[in-house]
Amino acid sequence: MTELHDLTALEQGELIRRCEVSPAELAEHYLDRIDRLDIGSDHPLGAFVTLAQEHISTCARELAIRPVGADPLWGVPTAIKDLNPTKGVRTMFGSAAFADFVPETSDNIALSIEAAGMISLGKTNTPEFGSPCYTEPDVAPPAVTPWDRRHIAGGSSGGAAAAVAAGLVPVAHGSDGGGSIRIPASCCGLVGLKPTRGRISSGPMYGDPVGLSTSGSLARTVRDAAAFLDVLAGRRTGDPFWAPEPTETFLEACDRVPGQLRIARFVEPVIADAAVHPECMEAYEGASRLLEDLGHVIEDVPVPLPREAVPVFETCWAVLTALSVTPLPPERRDLIRPLTRWLTERGEAVSGPEFGLAIGQMRRFAAGALQALAPYDAVLTPTLATPPPLVGQLRDDADPSRDFEAQKRFTPWTSAWNVTGMPAVSLPLHWSASGLPVGVMLAARPGEEELLLSLAAQVEAAAPWGDRRPPGW
Repeated sequence: MTELHDLTALEQGELIRRCEVSPAELAEHYLDRIDRLDIGSDHPLGAFVTLAQEHISTCARELAIRPVGADPLWGVPTAIKDLNPTKGVRTMFGSAAFADFVPETSDNIALSIEAAGMISLGKTNTPEFGSPCYTEPDVAPPAVTPWDRRHIAGGSSGGAAAAVAAGLVPVAHGSDGGGSIRIPASCCGLVGLKPTRGRISSGPMYGDPVGLSTSGSLARTVRDAAAFLDVLAGRRTGDPFWAPEPTETFLEACDRVPGQLRIARFVEPVIADAAVHPECMEAYEGASRLLEDLGHVIEDVPVPLPREAVPVFETCWAVLTALSVTPLPPERRDLIRPLTRWLTERGEAVSGPEFGLAIGQMRRFAAGALQALAPYDAVLTPTLATPPPLVGQLRDDADPSRDFEAQKRFTPWTSAWNVTGMPAVSLPLHWSASGLPVGVMLAARPGEEELLLSLAAQVEAAAPWGDRRPPGW
């Protein structure tokens, strides 16, 4: 028998429009699953860190007396990453230094979700300040992939990915400054969509002056990811970056035939000398064959970013980490993790002029990559260099520099598209012999999410993954 969580987010929205289920009933269904499979379980997924009970009740009451909205996800439950302030809901930023912080205002992500009539069930797990590519904070259990709970869900949107992959919410918000949506999507067998720089407002805090990070979607299907992007997208007055308005909704773009595309591909790691696991190579080559079978032209190209860009990116990354920590009083700074402390010390050692020069240099590297890739409609790479590692395998509190290098070897492609600002999506096209998901990544020119989603939907139709379910579903 089909249960509510078996349905896509869009199918659940359609049930609400037909008055076959209410938003409150959907929320209760998922809250029960969260209690049984995560927060109340002896073997939690590490998906949720805070349930917003009062917020859920208020939203459900308000929706019950309002006409059903036009948004296709109206009334559908979701969740917000623990890096994004939500008024009245504890937001810890993955850190013990903020374990009791309750914001007085919401950011634009939470406001957009509420305006669309969706109900956020709470905050999903993230590592401290969203920095590492694994989700193992001091304030919550590690986020694990539902496909094998010994292995990581990835990061920094690991809790969001674990929640969607385990059927605790149908779609979830994530954010991505170096791969933090696409990494957990690959680890959890999901669609992970990082949009163009400026597609989604980062206000009112605008905490990333470099422009690496953006919010985006984690979903089981391309259409669900596109519909959630429609909810999140849109510029706000004062935004420092913005993308051109789409010609139609992103959901409608999924029904567009992309035509024959010229697709570049490369497999050489960008930011580290990493060995590429055979399963990841198999996924990459399989995706290449599939795209050729769909009529697209595949061309091998050199890596578009030089290795000299890596230390420049690391300078900016360290400064961004320091920006999260520097305002803390000394007694709170003692609560941060070794990796965060190491990155903060690196960031605080960078002078203002050095930081400015690094941003300018990174812009020039990005421009060079965009020029090299301009002739191509899309770019194909693996998402990750290995299937999801075991919990704790990347983390090294005794030597944060080794921890950081291990993360780079695991994720040697994802940050390239944060540097360029290009939209990128990880698609779950492969599973390893041991049953672990392995994603492949497609990127497109800045502002061309419609083309990217059209292509991703075509790929999904040709090699559907929607019938795959992790153990315990």
